[in-house]
Amino acid sequence: MEVPGAVTDPSAVTSSDVSIATSEGRLEGYLARPAGGRPRAGVIVIHEAFGLNDHIRDLARRFANAGFDALAPNLYTRTGAPRPDDMADVFAKMLGLSDAGVVADLEATAAHLRSLDDASGKVGCIGFCSGGRQTLLFALSSTAVDAAIDCWGGFVDRASPDDVVTANRPTPLVDLAERLRVPLFLVGGAEDANPSPEVLRTLESRLRAAGTAAVSVRIFDGAGHAFLADYRPSYREGPARELWPMLVEFFQAHLR
Repeated sequence: MEVPGAVTDPSAVTSSDVSIATSEGRLEGYLARPAGGRPRAGVIVIHEAFGLNDHIRDLARRFANAGFDALAPNLYTRTGAPRPDDMADVFAKMLGLSDAGVVADLEATAAHLRSLDDASGKVGCIGFCSGGRQTLLFALSSTAVDAAIDCWGGFVDRASPDDVVTANRPTPLVDLAERLRVPLFLVGGAEDANPSPEVLRTLESRLRAAGTAAVSVRIFDGAGHAFLADYRPSYREGPARELWPMLVEFFQAHLR
């Protein structure tokens, strides 16, 4: 199976594990870059709740192949990644990250991208699942990002299945809508329950009412949560192939 945006010429991309300096110590990351030097924008690629796995590394290489410096931080560097076959552990590790700490780590990741040779200074952010929520959080909380894509980020209207707010997630993201200052693309599946299409439409309405930045939304029929994740049963080839060029074109348009 050839996935959308697949890197068919390995020599077109270079990649390596990197260490990102933050106020709380070093943050692990995976950096993929187009071969050859020329000014280019950076893209932060935020992992799902399962952590920085091979799929996220592959997505970073795909964005590099599309012409961006792509850096995927490991937001579980300090706590350790959850066991992917233990959803209780996945939820505990995911909910254990504080919103304030995530924003600080993403600002450090953006600074690392801007420090690279041939960096244009523009940085976008995209995330999937919990990473989608963290992308939205970043776009609503920081001036360090220039464009954002939230792919099926759940818990935007509450902190967890049981709580509207928690110490780590003190404000529902929908209540921060007026803080948006950068172009935002919201992506969801019609068959997803978290976020449901209804939640995405509510979020869209709040963002548009605020009127502080351009917002676009696409909810794909025949798709549920994580439909771009080709390593999971949730993968849907048709919607995934339709989505991929939209992601690239959004960043090309807004990170010039």
